[in-house]
Formats: sequence, C-alpha cells, structure tokens
Amino acid sequence: MAPSLRDLQLTRVAGAGADDDAGDLEDVRLLDSYEDGDRFSRIEEGMRRVQVSISGMTCAACSNSVEAALKSVNGVLRASVALLQNKADVVFDQSLVKDEDIKNAIEDAGFEAEILPEPSNSGTKPHGTLLGQFTIGGMTCAACVNSVEGILRNLPGVKRAVVALATSLGEVEYDPTVISKDDIVNAIEDAGFEAALVQSSEQDKIILGVAGIYSEMDVQLLEGILSHFKGVRQFRFDRTSKEVEVIFDPEVVSSRSVVDGIEGESNGQFKLNVTSPYARMTSRDVEEASNMFRLFTSSLFLSIPVFLIRVVCPHIPLVYSLLLWRCGPFQMGDWLKWVLVSLVQFVVGKRFYIAAARALRNGSTNMDVLVALGTSASYFYSVCALLYGAVTGFWSPTYFETSAMLITFVLLGKYLECLAKGKTSDAIKKLVELAPATAVLLVKDKGGKCIEEREIDALLIQPGDILKVLPGAKLPADGVVVWGSSYVNESMVTGESVPVSKEVNSSVIGGTINLHGALHVQATKVGGDAVLSQIISLVETAQMSKAPIQKFADFVASIFVPTVVVLALLTLLGWYVGGAIGAYPEEWLPANGNYFVFALMFSISVVVIACPCALGLATPTAVMVATGVGANNGVLIKGGDALERAQMIKYVIFDKTGTLTQGKATVTTAKVFAAMDRGEFLRLVASAEASSEHPLGKAIVEYARHFHFFDEPSATKDADNNSKDSISGWLFDVLEFSALPGRGIHCFIHGKHVLVGNRKLITESGISIPSNVENFLIELEESAKTGILVAYDNNLVGILGVADPLKREAAVVVEGLGKMGVTTVMVTGDNWRTARAVAKELGIQDVRAEVMPAGKAEVVRSFQKGGGLVAMVGDGINDSPALAAADVGMAIGAGTDIAIEAADYVLMRNNLEDVITAIDLSRKTFSRIRWNYVFAMGYNVVAIPIAAGVLYPSLGIKLPPWAAGACMALSSVTVVCSSLLLRRYKKPRLTTILEITVE
Repeated sequence: MAPSLRDLQLTRVAGAGADDDAGDLEDVRLLDSYEDGDRFSRIEEGMRRVQVSISGMTCAACSNSVEAALKSVNGVLRASVALLQNKADVVFDQSLVKDEDIKNAIEDAGFEAEILPEPSNSGTKPHGTLLGQFTIGGMTCAACVNSVEGILRNLPGVKRAVVALATSLGEVEYDPTVISKDDIVNAIEDAGFEAALVQSSEQDKIILGVAGIYSEMDVQLLEGILSHFKGVRQFRFDRTSKEVEVIFDPEVVSSRSVVDGIEGESNGQFKLNVTSPYARMTSRDVEEASNMFRLFTSSLFLSIPVFLIRVVCPHIPLVYSLLLWRCGPFQMGDWLKWVLVSLVQFVVGKRFYIAAARALRNGSTNMDVLVALGTSASYFYSVCALLYGAVTGFWSPTYFETSAMLITFVLLGKYLECLAKGKTSDAIKKLVELAPATAVLLVKDKGGKCIEEREIDALLIQPGDILKVLPGAKLPADGVVVWGSSYVNESMVTGESVPVSKEVNSSVIGGTINLHGALHVQATKVGGDAVLSQIISLVETAQMSKAPIQKFADFVASIFVPTVVVLALLTLLGWYVGGAIGAYPEEWLPANGNYFVFALMFSISVVVIACPCALGLATPTAVMVATGVGANNGVLIKGGDALERAQMIKYVIFDKTGTLTQGKATVTTAKVFAAMDRGEFLRLVASAEASSEHPLGKAIVEYARHFHFFDEPSATKDADNNSKDSISGWLFDVLEFSALPGRGIHCFIHGKHVLVGNRKLITESGISIPSNVENFLIELEESAKTGILVAYDNNLVGILGVADPLKREAAVVVEGLGKMGVTTVMVTGDNWRTARAVAKELGIQDVRAEVMPAGKAEVVRSFQKGGGLVAMVGDGINDSPALAAADVGMAIGAGTDIAIEAADYVLMRNNLEDVITAIDLSRKTFSRIRWNYVFAMGYNVVAIPIAAGVLYPSLGIKLPPWAAGACMALSSVTVVCSSLLLRRYKKPRLTTILEITVE
C-alpha cells in the first residue's frame, strides 16, 4: 500500500531540546487524549496513492493532457502531473480503479507509463502487525458502518479498524500471530455483510539486480528457484536490465530471506543487490538526458553539411561547381540537402511527429505540434519547390536548412532543459546519497552471544536487527544504541552542526555519521518509516505539488498552441495579400521567390519562435529548487501551495510552551505552608506525580529526587524510563491515580486525598486558598513562572514554582518578524499573569491566555476573519487542530508526530530562526516565480511580433526560421536558469534579521 501523508512521521531528534517534553506544559495536565492521526489525513479511507513514471512529455500542454486523461478515469480522486520529474501522483478508489487502469489511461493519451515501485512499508506499523484493506458489501448507512467497526475492533488481535461507507472499504491493523485475514473476512460475513481482501501490507515487492546470468539456462534456473520459493507470489525477470521484480508475502518470508534463498539455491552463482526506487529514477533521468544528447549530436552532424552547402560552398568555386552538377532532374547540391534533411526530419525528428500525433489524437496541442508543423512546412515546401522546378523549369529557393537547423536547435534546448531540470532535483539526490549502501549485521545465538558478522544491503535491514557501526561510518538505520558510546554528526538531517552524544538507549537516525567510538544499534524503523525516507517523501511530494499561481500558466498553455497557429495563418495571409495588392515592393522578395514564399517564411518563424514550455516551467522549477534549498536549511516544505501562502503571511501565532520556550520544565521554587518539612512535602508530591507522563510531573519527580539523593540532572535524564521498582524505596504507594486534563492530577496516599494542579483544580474541589498563598502564587506568575498548588487531606500544604526558559533566539525572532511586517501573537493555556510576563519579555503585544487546546484553532480563525493570512507555530499534539486550521502551519521538528502531519512546514532544527527562513524563502521564491513569468510572457509578447515581421517594413529586421528556432530553444532554458538562482539563497542570520525592512 502506498504511503499516505498521514503515514509520514518524523522521529524526535535526540538532543534537540524537547525530546521528552514535546507536549504542552500549560495547565499542569497530561497530554490530552486524541483520536488517531487519520483526522489529518489527506487521503480518504479506501483510497490508494501511486506514482507513475511518464515518458514523452515535452511541455505544459503534455502534462495537462495526461492530467486530463487521468482525471477522466472513473474512480480517480486526484491526479497531479509533474513535468520536470516526468511523474504523476494519482489518488484513486481501489474498488473502482486498478494500477493497470492508470497505466492504460496514460498510454491511451499517447505517452509511455510505468508504475513506480512503492517504498517498503515494513516499518510503517508497529513491529508484528499488518495492515489490510477489505471490501465490505451490503452497508447502507452509518449504522452499518458502526456495526462492522464494532465487530472488527472486538476481534482478538485487531489493533485498529476503520470502515468507510462511501468506498465500501475497511482498513484493519491486526496481529497475524493472533488472527488471520481469512478470520477477519469470516467475521464480517458472519455479521451479514459481504467481504473480500483487497490488499495487505503483508504483500511486499522488491526489485533485485542479478549478477551471474549469462544464458537462457541461467534464466530458467532463477525462475525455477523463485517458482518453488515459499511465500513468493509473483516474479518477473527483465532480460535487458537483468533485474527481477519479486512480489512476496512478508507473513511467510522476508526480503532478506528471498535474497539469501536465491543466492543459496544457486550455490553462489547469482549475486543479488537491491535496487533502490530512487536509483532507478535517477538512472532514468540520466538515460533521458543521454538520449537527448545523442539525438542532438546526430542532428547537428547531419545539419552542418546542409548549412555549409548553403552558406560556405558558394564561395569555393571547385566545390560549388560540383554541387551545381546536374544528376537527373536535380542538381547534386539539391540531392545532398534532400537526403541529409530527410534523415533529420524523419529519423532524428521522428519523436516530434509521434508526440504531436498523440497530442492531436487526444484533442490537445503542445510544443511538439508547433515543431512538427514548422519543420514540415519548410521541408515539404522545399520538396514541392524542387518538384515544381523539375516540371516547369522555374526554380524557387528551397529552405531545407531551415528544417534541419530548427530540429537541431530544439533538440539542443531539450538537452539543456534536461541538464537544468537535473540541477533542480539535486536536493533529492543529495538526500538519497545520505543513505548508506551496506550495513554490518551481528548474528547472535539464543544466549545473546555474537556468532557471526555479515555485510548486508542496507535496504534489507529489518526491525530488531543488531547492527555494528564503526567510527566514521554512516548509521544504517533509525534505531536505539544497545552497546557503546560515541558522538554522532546529525547535521545532514537536523541542520545542527554540534555533534550529539550517544550512549546506551539513545536514539539514532539513519544516514547520520558516527564520529568516534563503535556502536551496536538495534534497528527500530526501516524503509518508508525511517526519518530520512520521510524527509525524501516530504520533499518529493512538495516538488510534485502545484502552486495555485500555476493554474494561470496551465490555462495559458492549454490555449497557447491553437492561438499561435491562428497567428501564423494570419501572418501568412497578411503578408501574402499585402504583396498581392502592392502594399510592399517586390524588392523585398527573395531571388526567384514569390509573395507566398515570402509570407510563408514569416509564418514559419511565428510557429517556431512561440514557446509554451517557458510558461509551464516558470512555477515548478522554482518550487523544486525552493523545496530543495529549504531541506538543506532544515525547513521541510510540503507543497507549492504552502509556499504561495507563506509569502503573504500577516500574522504568526506562536504556541508558548515548547515553541517559544525550551520545553524543558524545571522546578525553581518549593514553599511549604503546613506543618510538614520540605523533604516530606517533596516526597508526597513526587509520589503523586510519579505515574504522570506530563513534562511537569517528570520535572517535579526529578527535582524531588535530586533533593533527596543529590543526583545530577544528567543522571536522571532517563528518569521517564525508570520502572516503579527503582523508585519504590523512597516514594509512597499511590492508589486511584487519575489525570484531569487542563487542571492537574489527583490520587490517594495513606488513604488521604492528594491534589496537584492549578488554581482551578483546587477551587473546584472546595479548598480555599489563603491570601498569603494567593499573593505568593501571584508573585510567581508575574515572574513568568507556573504555580502548582498541592493539597493533602483537603488542606493546601504548599506551592511549587516551575519555570520554562525562553529559547535564546525567541525575542530576536519576534522583533525580526516585526521588521518584516508580520504581527506576532502568543497563545497559551497558562494563566494570564504568567502569559503577560512571558510576552513582555519577548515584546509580543497580543496575548491569548488560558486557551484550551480546541480553543487555539478558534484563535487562528478569529485572526483569519479579521483579514490576512495566519501562520501557526507549534509542537504539541494539542497544537495540531490550530496547525491544520491555519493558512500555514509550521511544526517544530522535535515536536510530536501528529503536529508534524498537520503542518505545511516542518522546522527540523527546533530553532525559531527557521520561521523567518521559511517566510523569507517563500517571498524570494515567489519573487523569482514572478520574474520567470515576466521572462516567459515577455519573451512571447516581444518575439512573436518580431517573428511575424512587424519591424521589417520600418527597420528591415526579420528572423529567419532557423534563428527563431534558436531563440525558442533558449527561452525555456532561461526560465530554468532563473529558477536555479534560488540555489544561491542564504538564510538571514540573527545579526542581520533586525535590518530587514518592509519594502
């Protein structure tokens, strides 16, 4: 199953400052319970997303044609075609459409298509569970849906079940060791509905390069091995590429077992390596550029003699006399030009005719139609002129060189486009290169003793594998250190240059570099679930997306070619009729020419010089470069539409805790107001909070532990992983613990009621707050600290003051945004006094305090109603509704997965400077896009009239068709190179942020 955006999750970055404290610290509560992240899914249940490689597209009209063909397929929900990447992203209803239908629709539109392999999903679900999709017939209403969901969720081994009425599909996550897919089908049918398995994540696919095949006997041996391989469902061997595609059942066999089995059964004759989907796409791009260069050089080799015959040879008497030698009805020079240009026109230029025929067959027009029309006009006119001369003896000039040079220049332009487009995708290539090729697997016996070290392909790593990582080597997978200590350079993923210390139980990210000591790492996330894979997926998805401004270009491209053809016909008619009525002198005509020939040359120039490619490339090239630049600077952008909105942001709303603050709560004050010593008070509070998962609770336990045992904070950095047994020696037994979201916690200790929380919790419980306690609480809040009240046996016994330091760059970023014309707002669930104190320190004028999680989205909407686009910056689960509601959501990269899913921008470095980077990059990108449109539109607005000859009567300026072809070839390259200038982008530094002014 293709990964949807809801499957994209970024692991918290170790050492980023909010590893264990990413939740909201306000209101002294646990993180709110929340539904599954599916509410932020951008793909409906029962839908499938595939990416398709498309060959033969040359301009925006081609991509529009493919997009229209896909959208016309019944069951296709969305289809987006990326001209630069030669790919389509299609979302469709699996009950109505199959992969082959998508491929056939594209091929029927006249292009070649290939469904791209999906990233491995082996890591997208908790280890040991599978995801299956089932068709469910007989459902007629929401009650049926609830009934089926209830039945599925009550089945043993089923972790999650979601049923969609509209698509008659159910998605079930289950443990195959407890329940099988057949059991699920039977349970649905027993309830009176029809059911069948559509697909499951248990069916996986792998593409293997096979070395050691030299004959048909070897092929038969390979196919024989796979035919008898248990768990292999299908396979297909490509004799050209020597790659075998294997679809297998992971419930029965793993990808590594498939590789080991083939190599073992062949007695070592076959050596297999896993082919990365990204490597296949890169090789396809290189092949396209290589093919275009080959066509260009062939056309150039054949066109140069034609050009020499026309321009140089007349000045060399001996050679010219040979060319004038008559051979049959024509001169030798005419024969040579006809043969050479025919090869260029119909052999080298065959692709233009094929592509033009495809477009016309599907009722669309593109750049290939213009090229085929222009070259055919000059070629067939020249042939007709020769035949007419042979019959009548009146020899008109021929323009064979126009056709040849035109095709040569067009192919040169296409080759340069391939090179330039390759540059725009450098970010993806660099990210792919970060992934290690191999890994050292430690094979251990049942006693845990290492019995073997073996090198395996990194794509064959499985969750649970123990991997050995030597100093200087790349971490082969996301995982946890189980032995050793070292420092790891994570800058290629997080952007942070300072190496991060790694010890036992520390998390590591695949692709980062181990600097010093050797490590043993247990792989936890592989395939599509790894951080690096998710970053690549995010960047790819963003690069394939279309910014709203591109709709204008797509519309212009769709009517561009017909408009140009009409203009060319009007040019032909105008000059021909003008000559016939004597509107211009005969001296303007070429030697032995006539009015039709004179008019035809202007008409061909109009057809040739017009270029819709530049319009189609103006936006996607800039978006591709910008998303790559953003990724290199730690800012992941999820789409061109996000870029377009971000450059118009008027308000930025910051969540306080974990966003403006460091998200690391520390207890700064502990005051007792009862006949209880401080040690006993802290022991009481720590006992109550020991069961809490809230960051404040952990901070209190850590403070109390330090008070009793003088532990350093570093010694308790893994306190949240400590078991109750490790602290039972000094904490009281707790009964009936319960978290009260938005207020605090309560429990019973020694049979007496204990409350730990905010003012609201205490007053709701009927406990009065003495004036001296209230004054102390106000003093804490006015100093930007959160006061936590503690009640024992219905009496207020003390207060804890908790501080969450501001990030060092927060105040400067707020001021910098103001310089950029952006108004900053702070929203928090904390009390007004604390909120105002923090806002005053930051220089934020607009504060919204005591806001519950759902209320944050309402704050966003209130600013939207006031006018202007709103950005929300947050990190916690409770920020997700606001991130989704905002025009632009920016999630702190070290925050929670749900927040990241809901956002449009992911700030990987957990640094607020990147908010300014995101807005500044968006503004510069759209400034570049506007310039691209100026270049593209300006080129056509200026070039077409010149090609039509408007300057010829007054200035004698005209463009011969071959020169018009050269101009056309360079126009789209100019736009692409303009976009590539974004690669020089440098993000604003803290020292220069305050110098930013609104223009």
